[in-house]
Amino acid sequence: MSATTITQPAPKGELTQGHKKVIFASSLGTVFEWYDFYLYGSLAVIIARQFFSGVNETTGMIFALLAFAAGFFVRPFGAAFFGSLGDRIGRKYTFLVTILIMGISTFLVGILPNYATIGFAAPVILIVLRLAQGLAMGGEYGGAATYVAEHAPPGRRGLYTSFIQTTATLGLFLSLAVILTCRLTLGDEAFEAWGWRIPFLGSIVLLGISVWIRLQLSESPLFQQMKAEGKGSKQPFRDSLKGGNMKLMLLVLFGATAGQAVVWYAGQFYALFYLQSMLKVDPTVSYLLIAASLLLATPFFLFFGWLSDKIGRKKIIMAGCLLAALTYFPIFKGITHFANPGVEEASRNSPAVVVADPATCSFQFDPVGIRKFTSSCDVATAALTRAGVPYSVEKAPAGSLAQIRFGNNTAIDSFEAEGLAGDALKTRQGEFAAALKEAFATAGYPAKADTARINIPMTILLLWILVLYVTMVYGPIAAYLVELFPTRIRYTSMSLPYHIGNGWFGGFLPAISFALVAGTGNLYFGLWYPIGIAVMTLVIGTLFLHETKNVDITK
Repeated sequence: MSATTITQPAPKGELTQGHKKVIFASSLGTVFEWYDFYLYGSLAVIIARQFFSGVNETTGMIFALLAFAAGFFVRPFGAAFFGSLGDRIGRKYTFLVTILIMGISTFLVGILPNYATIGFAAPVILIVLRLAQGLAMGGEYGGAATYVAEHAPPGRRGLYTSFIQTTATLGLFLSLAVILTCRLTLGDEAFEAWGWRIPFLGSIVLLGISVWIRLQLSESPLFQQMKAEGKGSKQPFRDSLKGGNMKLMLLVLFGATAGQAVVWYAGQFYALFYLQSMLKVDPTVSYLLIAASLLLATPFFLFFGWLSDKIGRKKIIMAGCLLAALTYFPIFKGITHFANPGVEEASRNSPAVVVADPATCSFQFDPVGIRKFTSSCDVATAALTRAGVPYSVEKAPAGSLAQIRFGNNTAIDSFEAEGLAGDALKTRQGEFAAALKEAFATAGYPAKADTARINIPMTILLLWILVLYVTMVYGPIAAYLVELFPTRIRYTSMSLPYHIGNGWFGGFLPAISFALVAGTGNLYFGLWYPIGIAVMTLVIGTLFLHETKNVDITK
């Protein structure tokens, strides 16, 4: 289809071949864009070592996750800017710009020197590139979803927009496949030293393909009709914030997209992070486990999109939030049981206890890198968190030195890092690490998950259930959002609550959950965040939002 082709609104029934090509081209370009965005999240552990090596390991991991979240933080601003642009000049040209910004930013990450080479400038530049990616993504989704929905026939919007919904998972799947191929080809050592850059550099090829594809697209027929009739908005952002539309956007945020976001990110990103950082599953194995669950669950995006055309969008989204809230704890406990039974056994037979003065134990979450966690309690809890060892804290007399006990047999004294620097600090850290490593071995805590003991079918089953919840909340959401808002301000109005929900509530999930685990020693405590948000969405969405599947979107 040429760029000058004029499409007409599709009749009720099947889409024409021409419309199918338009939707396929739009969806494929979005897959590539999500691939760019997800590379960072999939490689968060390596990026923490490459760009945040100037701080301790726990803080560095949190920084890396926050840099990932920074891209999500600015997504609402991208939604406001590009959404307004899309409502004024058109859907097609706007998401041509967004994919260019995304692709170039991703390529530049691949050539960015690390902390060891250029020092503090490395993480600063990395975060700037993440912000550029986030702005672009803020303009991408609303345009693609609106574009597809405005081509779809009545009664089929749920199904056809669900193809757009698969692109996020397919983009993640593609990123995992490329990472896994590079890791297996180069070996772990070479991949972590320099091979991790290849997936970023290779995105320039995907950028070229995506731009070519999007140049073939014609403008949305409803947008063309609106412009021809002179009914467009001159200031879409301002008009979106007026009266009832503003109230509706807030209800959509808290009653739909916030819960959808945390279920989505818990089921994909946090699950991968949990396997690698908490359970110490081999990176290659964890990628394969996640990839298998994604592959098996992806068709359900289409199923729930189709089902939403039959029974409605809202009830499927609310059911996904409810199931997630009720089952996250047993599912993640099951993942621990089947993916690293050694941790579960050791924790049961020789539970780790930090005996310390509670006044010296900090909540180790410092996004600006100012605080130093130097007390003996903080040193002990940080070491256990990095090792993926769950622990509890037992009160000790004020001023006493923290101690780690394993059951009734082994006890290791921590140390006060305050006042130590340079070689003295490194020596003390080395002695403590060696003693702790020996204590782990004595107590039966594995240094990493034993691949031979992983119950592959059961682990994949549990991961598949997590992604199945994702398909329930995410499959129908594009059609639902498109149907809630009028054509003249649709791009802006649907993009803002979607990207605030996904950018803020969802994007910060890994960092918040990790900090909760690090602060409590409970591997599952971080799940309270997505559960709380999912319950909020369930209540507000059920009470205050209406069904949309039969509305007329031509107005």
